[in-house]
Amino acid sequence: MNHAAFDLLLTGGMIIDGSGATPFAGDVGIVKDRIVAVGDLKNAASKLTINVTGKVLSPGFIDTHTHDDIAVLAKPDCFPKISQGVTTVVVGNCGISAAPLRLTQAPPEPLNLLGPENDFVFESFRNYVEAVEASQPAVNIAALAGHTSLRVKHVGELSRSATTRETIAMQNELEQAMAEGAIGLSTGLAYANAFSATTDEVTQLACVAARFGGIYTTHMRDEFDGIIQAIEESITIGSEAKLPIVISHLKCAGPKNWGRSGEVLAAIESSHYHDRVYMDCYPYSAGSSNLDLKQVDEQVDILITRSVPHPEQAPKLLAQIAHEWGVTQREAAQRLMPAGAVYFSIDEQDMRTILRHGKVMIGSDGLPCDPHPHPRLFGTFPRVLGKYCREEGLFPLHIAIHKMTGLPASVFHLRERGLLKSGYFADLVVFDPDEIRDVATFESPIQKSSGIDYVLVNGAITFHQGHLSEERAGRFVGLSS
Repeated sequence: MNHAAFDLLLTGGMIIDGSGATPFAGDVGIVKDRIVAVGDLKNAASKLTINVTGKVLSPGFIDTHTHDDIAVLAKPDCFPKISQGVTTVVVGNCGISAAPLRLTQAPPEPLNLLGPENDFVFESFRNYVEAVEASQPAVNIAALAGHTSLRVKHVGELSRSATTRETIAMQNELEQAMAEGAIGLSTGLAYANAFSATTDEVTQLACVAARFGGIYTTHMRDEFDGIIQAIEESITIGSEAKLPIVISHLKCAGPKNWGRSGEVLAAIESSHYHDRVYMDCYPYSAGSSNLDLKQVDEQVDILITRSVPHPEQAPKLLAQIAHEWGVTQREAAQRLMPAGAVYFSIDEQDMRTILRHGKVMIGSDGLPCDPHPHPRLFGTFPRVLGKYCREEGLFPLHIAIHKMTGLPASVFHLRERGLLKSGYFADLVVFDPDEIRDVATFESPIQKSSGIDYVLVNGAITFHQGHLSEERAGRFVGLSS
């Protein structure tokens, strides 16, 4: 490259390449959408040179667990993600995906987490891919096909298991989706509209994903008392279908299960299939979803984030609403529904134990449609790097970056992404390791993080010094991309 100019040269950085290797000082040269050189390049010619001395140069972060299916189309600047260094999002998690599904009535729970009825307009998976390409989002999109979405489309009664004919219809639909760009199958077996699905129903679908080299991700049937049995079921599905498993947002939910993280991880590690089991985790001791009466037990705080009949009550603690109304929390919850909630049901030490595990990736699980979202929507990745890495020393910086880049790229088969390496796509983040931190809080969640200097997506500077550029260079990323 001595005689040819780079389009962009980043000099003087501390390079953390995403592989898990220790940092090293160096420069990165970019031509068009690719990294073409890494090393001592300070004397090379370039159309644009940026000195990033004192800053970390790393691959762009990969958010393994999002519900941005519709958000990347409705708000393609993807500000909550790009502002925290995320350059690729995996959508279609927890069994709920925008495609392949066209709705003519209100979406059944939990599909309503993605948006209202008129957002579900994708009869085929290819329709969704075309919509992404037309909207030109700021981040790359990799998409799972959701089991619940397939059930809504093909199963006549969601409160029962699928018939043989319905299962075949779902298999055919999934086969088409995989051929059109889906990277795998996701399930949300804890939710009412998928809970009646048998293990065999899911396994037959997972076998289809496996034929295409896809992955199986699961919001397991139980994250509470029955978590060990749910892990065993997940492993049965993955091992019978012969494909990698990602256990979504692994946690020990509910006070009765606090302290079980060691037992849960041991159950995974001792499995015959442990080498193909991965997990994702968000760095908060609270989760967020629809308001669920089964989780209203007055043992944990519940923050109401939205309510259709009583929008004026959000954001407010359920206990406070119940007190003001002079009713029990359960009665208050019934009045508020349909509604959204943040559940403070996770033990901080369990979360740390899971987060530290070598096969755990980072996933935000944010809900962009929520008017008062969980702060993880804006703060997940800087929170890991600031609070848990720098301040608490949970793991070294290069390990934290590996959990966000090289590891998920490998697990989700995102080709030529996730590493800061010559020949790879130029998805990069430049950040200050001493300053990066989350700013979003439960009280004030819509706040961008600090310490991110530059974000590049496919070679384009998309975010700089707290502001979006006019560049939106994201792409749809399938298994063959």
